[in-house]
Amino acid sequence: MTPEPRPASNAAAFHTTRWTRVCAAKADTEDGRKALADLCDAYYEPVVAFLRCELRDADAARDMSHAFFAEMLGGGTIDHAERERGRFRSYLLGAVKHFLLRQRLHASRMKRGGGVEAASLDDEEAREVADAAQPAADRIFDRLWARTLLDHALDALQAECTAKGKAALHDAAKPWLAGESEHGDQLALAAQLGMNLNTLKSEIHRLKRRYRELVRQEVSGTLNAGDSIEEEMAALFAALRRA
Repeated sequence: MTPEPRPASNAAAFHTTRWTRVCAAKADTEDGRKALADLCDAYYEPVVAFLRCELRDADAARDMSHAFFAEMLGGGTIDHAERERGRFRSYLLGAVKHFLLRQRLHASRMKRGGGVEAASLDDEEAREVADAAQPAADRIFDRLWARTLLDHALDALQAECTAKGKAALHDAAKPWLAGESEHGDQLALAAQLGMNLNTLKSEIHRLKRRYRELVRQEVSGTLNAGDSIEEEMAALFAALRRA
């Protein structure tokens, strides 16, 4: 029985999505199946958000996302992913659009006459599907994609801090890392952690710098070697600002 994908609850376990993992996911081996399951878990929420916008039904969106990832886990969809084609973000969004159109074509054929199998789309038709999708749904997908990458990086930072015995510092400083406490009371936090204020500020600055490095690693791992990481980061932060 094909395993059902689940929302990613611990992105640190995945650490980073790199095209090498996509390539590994194509192999019919235990490692390949694990890599594919990791991909499905890590990018479940952006796909659900896109389908929710398209279908206007939260339950239907989750059912459709399960079907999409089940097809991926069955070893079919991922075979067409090639690093030379560019961003993994673009590949996955195009694959979801392709899948959704096939499901709609199949449902339409069943209504008109029943039992007529939906024709598969070739690459040119798939590109037309991607171009025809609702811009609003694309923006929602990009926003959740960006949020997912940031969460992966933050979880990776937490794992590093925990390994160094600094889990409490990470948890206390997280609002500053996530941009949620621009003018928080650092003096009170320093006292809580048993630090002087200057030491705390230095630690937060170091964590912010490391967080930015981890975000860049997450983003670069989803790109072709010829793509610009600066352009992709600008696009993702723009998607977050549109929220």
